[in-house]
Amino acid sequence: MFSKETIREISAVAKTLGIEAAALLAIAEVESAGKAYALVEGRKEPMIRFEGHYFDRRLSPDNRAKARAQGLSSPNAGGVANPKTQEARWRLLERAAAIDRKAAYESVSWGLGQVMGTHWAWLGFANVEALVRQARSGVAGQTRLMERYIEKSGLVPAIRRHDWDAFARGYNGPDYKRHAYHTKIAAAYKRYRASEAGRDITAAASPSGDAPARNEISPTLALPGQPPAKTAKAAGWRAMLSKLANFLWRG
Repeated sequence: MFSKETIREISAVAKTLGIEAAALLAIAEVESAGKAYALVEGRKEPMIRFEGHYFDRRLSPDNRAKARAQGLSSPNAGGVANPKTQEARWRLLERAAAIDRKAAYESVSWGLGQVMGTHWAWLGFANVEALVRQARSGVAGQTRLMERYIEKSGLVPAIRRHDWDAFARGYNGPDYKRHAYHTKIAAAYKRYRASEAGRDITAAASPSGDAPARNEISPTLALPGQPPAKTAKAAGWRAMLSKLANFLWRG
């Protein structure tokens, strides 16, 4: 579940893109499973996914033979299974990088937006190392990387229209329906959008509906256009105290 810092960074980027915070939060939640980083040997690292078939295509014949022998590359998508833990995925990446660092980094989807390293030139980075540095620089860096990809892909209008089919097609490719990206984003957006001002916004993002720990998020945090919450109970107490004050003053 996203922390206060992560929600703040994603909301700030949403503002620069001119879209609802709820929309960008929903996209980030689906892409990252609601986690901005993992602890890897005591370090905060972005969430990653290694694609062995991408790695296979980027290797020289000799390195390809070596990688296949070590179970690090495959000509088939899904031929190299990702370990369940992020720590194990980072170890897998280190092994791949020992064979070909550039090819390994290009074959990883990085951070909150799960942006593939292979897009580094298209996104305006000097090299794949620069893209990786941004992804590893913290929540802000990950969020800005996701922003670059969304803008470069021309997907801002689809987000504003809440056209999740069009967005998912552009962001995840033509096979998006098989993974239900569009319906997952729509459901996450609905939860965020339905959250009330004054409530912890992450409660709306929880599929189980369980409220997170108290005070995890500032109670003043609200989505754009939503006023601070005012409860009927609080208003009733204020009215009672006001009447009592008037009675005492007159007496």
